[in-house]
Amino acid sequence: MRIIDHLIAGPGGGGGGRMGEVFDPNTGRVQARVTLGTSADLDRAVAAAQAAQPGWAATNPQRRARVMFRFKELVEANMDALAQLLSSEHGKVIADSKGDIQRGLEVIEFCCGIPHILKGEYTQGAGPGIDVYSMRQPLGIGAGITPFNFPGMIPLWMSGVAIATGNAFILKPSERDPSVPVRLGELFLEAGLPEGILQVVHGDKEMVDAILDHPAIGVVSFVGSSDIAHYVYRRGVAAGKRVQAMGGAKNHGIVMPDADLDQVVADLSGAAFGSAGERCMALPVVVPVGDKTAEALRAKLIPAIAALRVGVSTDTDAHYGPVVNAAHKKRIEDWIQTGVDEGAELVVDGRGFALQGHEAGFFIGPSLFDHVTPDMSAYKEEIFGPVLQIVRAPDFETALKLPGDHQYGNGVAIFTRNGHAAREFAARVNVGMVGINVPIPVPVAYHTFGGWKRSAFGDTNQHGMEGVKFWTRVKTVTQRWPDGTAELPRGSEDGGPSRVQDAFVIPTMG
Repeated sequence: MRIIDHLIAGPGGGGGGRMGEVFDPNTGRVQARVTLGTSADLDRAVAAAQAAQPGWAATNPQRRARVMFRFKELVEANMDALAQLLSSEHGKVIADSKGDIQRGLEVIEFCCGIPHILKGEYTQGAGPGIDVYSMRQPLGIGAGITPFNFPGMIPLWMSGVAIATGNAFILKPSERDPSVPVRLGELFLEAGLPEGILQVVHGDKEMVDAILDHPAIGVVSFVGSSDIAHYVYRRGVAAGKRVQAMGGAKNHGIVMPDADLDQVVADLSGAAFGSAGERCMALPVVVPVGDKTAEALRAKLIPAIAALRVGVSTDTDAHYGPVVNAAHKKRIEDWIQTGVDEGAELVVDGRGFALQGHEAGFFIGPSLFDHVTPDMSAYKEEIFGPVLQIVRAPDFETALKLPGDHQYGNGVAIFTRNGHAAREFAARVNVGMVGINVPIPVPVAYHTFGGWKRSAFGDTNQHGMEGVKFWTRVKTVTQRWPDGTAELPRGSEDGGPSRVQDAFVIPTMG
């Protein structure tokens, strides 16, 4: 059986003896085993990073950017193989896997411009003969702890900016689908990245705690559930680290009475059910304003959901594939039952779905709830599956209040033809990322990604200039060069001026 090992200072690297299972979600069978590392494995990775990072930081930004360019080309050349590998472990369909990797590559494209991005500020004549300038410098050794749902995109979001700015980066990906992060690390090495600058260590909570406690790791980026994000943030900050920890979400889509319902239904089909709902920017709650809007939307949603095709990852006609493992499938089904028990109307029940020939796979059909209310725990918590909930609102103010009052504040969308309503909503809603007629408002790579409330801990977002700020620190220099007669280091033996003041004498024309 295939063994997925660490990538510590190059291929190989050993392990701590414990192993985890990596499933094929399409069949339910174990397809590989992954090494679960220890603090000793992390120590080896840190030692390699400490040896390599000073030289990488001293490498000029243009040369670092060239590595990014070569890496981008290699990923594009290997896109099909990477997508196949990703789908085989995660379960998302090939098109979604390619999108996963492509969104990560967009951050790499942003990092290709790192020479311009790292330019500091300069003030000439801030005082008599005094100039002031600033520079951004790397922090040293950073770590990223990434979730199972985007094994390509999120590691690239973190590693690209961290490495381009001169840091060494240690990645701890999810043990559920670890192969793509390792392969990306290998492609970075092939692109010319020095060994020790990007390393991959596998593990569970033992490895996470080792990262948070290691004194040589000064910065940690995390994406995962909110409870764990809060734990990572508190423990990392207590250890003196800079930490950004992105948590869960319960994103709302507000549907105004003037919205194009056919377009809304098409958007919801992808935003609520795409990638089996295993996205922190999925849209699992739709809020129609007014009962007339709600009834019309419901009538259109039911046949649209019935038309969704659930299939294996390689099925090009499938809208989505299986969820990542049996435990997560059970968790989703338990939340559906909780919604029923709490009094919500289960309009479409996705439980009990079985794909012919793949009965042991981790498949679950799409589900639709109506008459969900804000006091229900199934509304309050993140289900992270192909489940859409209708929460009816009588008016705009009630609809605006729902996402604003929710514990999560990652993303939100409004569907309307009314520019004033959209502008008012965007200005007032208490959520970090807003879409206007855009169901999944993930910002482009040169902007920044991050939610509010329990969706994010720390005050700096992912990628864009916020990411550059997170992975660097500012040094400000105030300098003055007084007039004088100080000798130059080499004197005047070579025929040059022997004093500083002589160097600035303008020769006369004779």
